[in-house]
Formats: sequence, structure tokens, C-alpha cells
Amino acid sequence: MSSERGKELTAQESDKHVHHQQPAVLLNRYETQKRRDWQTFGQYLKSLRPPVPVSHCDYNHILDFLRYIDQFGKTKVHQQGCIFYGHPEPPAPCTCPLRQAWGSLDSLIGRLRAAYEENGGPRDNSPFANAAIRTYLREVKEYQAKARGIPEKKKKKKSFDQNKGSDESSSTMQLP
Repeated sequence: MSSERGKELTAQESDKHVHHQQPAVLLNRYETQKRRDWQTFGQYLKSLRPPVPVSHCDYNHILDFLRYIDQFGKTKVHQQGCIFYGHPEPPAPCTCPLRQAWGSLDSLIGRLRAAYEENGGPRDNSPFANAAIRTYLREVKEYQAKARGIPEKKKKKKSFDQNKGSDESSSTMQLP
């Protein structure tokens, strides 16, 4: 056996031992995204001058982060001066910027909030649960809906009397 082949076999054997010592952890898509988002947020905080440790971040840092990542979005959001503002399916391209979709931002905050708690952050005092974050997300949602001409749909309250007309003999339960 040549010395090169012997080195290859020795390397393969050592690789096998390494794999047995460190079991591979398979993460689902949500866990992978959560980990990536948490690392990105941490890098963002480190890039600030002066750097901010996660333990000292507040809702203002989170709002700044959301505004920062907005530039990397893929959703066309028409501005108020655009001729396609309010049109759900514009017939031609325009120069309006691409933004993060509201749903993406909402999901991101959910993942960051979960990661914050998993990394030792107090659940009852999470900056990701701050009212200012919810307000920001609501405003983004409303603006994007108007920009695309999507009518806001209010959830209808379900009535307990929905089946009353179909079967006269059945009784319906009324709650106070």
C-alpha cells in the first residue's frame, strides 16, 4: 500500500470517529431561519457604534434593525406619488423601491422573540414584544395594503345562530 493511500485511509478513519463523537443535529426550516435571524440581529448590534450587547438592546434597536433590513426586501411597494399606487396588479413596471413584506417582518419578529427567550432573555420583558414593535408592524401592514390597493377585511364575528334557520327543532346555545 502506498503512503498516500495510507494517509487517505487514516483521514477517513479519523473522520468516522469525529462523526460518532458529534451527532449531527438536523434543524427544521423554522429553527434554521430562527438561528440565522438571531445571528444577523447579533451582527447588526455589533456593527453599531458603540456596539450594543443583546442584553442591552431595546425596542428602538429592533425598530432600527427592521428599517435596515427593509432595503433587502423583494416586495414592490408603491409610493404615494406613483401612478400605480393603490393598484393590486399594475400593468407596467415602475421605479418604486422593493421592501420587506409585512408578513416577512411579522415572522421575523416572532422568530427573534423566540430566539431571545431561548438565549436567556426574560419573556416578560422582551423588547421584541414591545407595543412600539406591534404598532410599527401594524403601520407597515396598513401602508402596504393601501399601496397595493388591497381592501382591509375585518374579521366577522361568528354568530351562534348560524344554523338556526336550517333546523327548527334543534336548540342553540346562547352565551351571555
